Amino acid sequence: MLRRVFGGLGLKVLSVALAFVLWVAVAGQKQAERALRVPVEFQNIPEQLELIGDTLAFADVRVRGAASALGQLRGGDLVVLVDLSAARAGRRMFHLTPDQVTAPTGVRVQHIIPATVTLNFEASITRNVPVVAAVEGTPAPGFVVGKVVALPPVVDVVGPESVVKRLTRATTEPVNLNGANARVRDVVTIGLSESTARLVIPKNAVVTVDILPAPIERMVTAVPVILRGAGRGLRVQATPRQVAVTARGPGNLVRNLSPQAIPAWVDLSGLQRGQYNLPVHFDPTGDYSVTSVQPEHVRVTIK
Repeated sequence: MLRRVFGGLGLKVLSVALAFVLWVAVAGQKQAERALRVPVEFQNIPEQLELIGDTLAFADVRVRGAASALGQLRGGDLVVLVDLSAARAGRRMFHLTPDQVTAPTGVRVQHIIPATVTLNFEASITRNVPVVAAVEGTPAPGFVVGKVVALPPVVDVVGPESVVKRLTRATTEPVNLNGANARVRDVVTIGLSESTARLVIPKNAVVTVDILPAPIERMVTAVPVILRGAGRGLRVQATPRQVAVTARGPGNLVRNLSPQAIPAWVDLSGLQRGQYNLPVHFDPTGDYSVTSVQPEHVRVTIK
C-alpha cells in the first residue's frame, strides 16, 4: 500500500517543482498593453446576399500580456472574425467584441476600435450576358478586319442585383492583330468591367478573327442595261444602253470584274406605250457592292 502511495515520489516532487518555477517565471514577468492594427475577416455571408461598398479592412485592437510576448507580437498574428450568417439585405450593423479576436496564448484582448461596423448587403442574382471579343492592332497593309467570333457566345455572371442588371456584356482580353494577313485564332480570358460581379464559372474564350483583303473601288464602263418586263408586242428603245458603274469589293474580284458580269437593268413591267425616265437597278450580290452609276436613269420609249 505504501509503495503505491510513495512510488515514483521523486518524479512527482520534480514535476511540482518545475510547475512552481514556471508559474513564478510567468507571474514575475512585467505586464504591458499594446495597440495593434489587426485585419478584419468577414465569414459566413449568406449565399443569397452580396456584401457591397467599402468594408472595414482593419480594426485597432488593444491587447494585454507579458511585455516579452507583446514585444514580438505583430498585427498579422491576430485577426477579427465577424460572423455574418444573420445578415439581411440593406444597411446592417455588427458588434466587434474581444471574443471575436483570435490571439496567441497569453495575450488578452482588452477592447476593439471601432466597437461596431456598418455593412451594406444586396440581393445576389445570376443572368447571362453576351461575350464581346476585344481586338487590338492593325492587320498587314492591304488587309482589313472581318468577322469576329467569340466562343462561348454567352456566359453566366453573378453579383449584386444593381450591378448585374446594368451589365450588358462580358469582354475578353485583347487579341493582337498586328501584321496579320490571314485568320487569327487565340484563347483569351473572359472578364467583366464591374469588379463586384464575377463569372459563375471562370472561363476562357476562343476568339476567331477573319482577316480579309482590303476592298477597292473601280469604275467599270460599258455595262449593258437589260430591259426587263416589256409587254408582248411592244417595241422598246432605251438611251443610253450602257452605263458606267463604280463597284466596291475585294481587290482580286473587282479588278477582274467585266461589264457583262454586272447585272444592270430597268423595269418595264406594266408600262404601256409612251416615254419614261426609269432608274437603273442592280441584282444584289454578296461579293461586291455598287456605290454609284452614271447615268442613274435611262430614257425609255415604248411603241
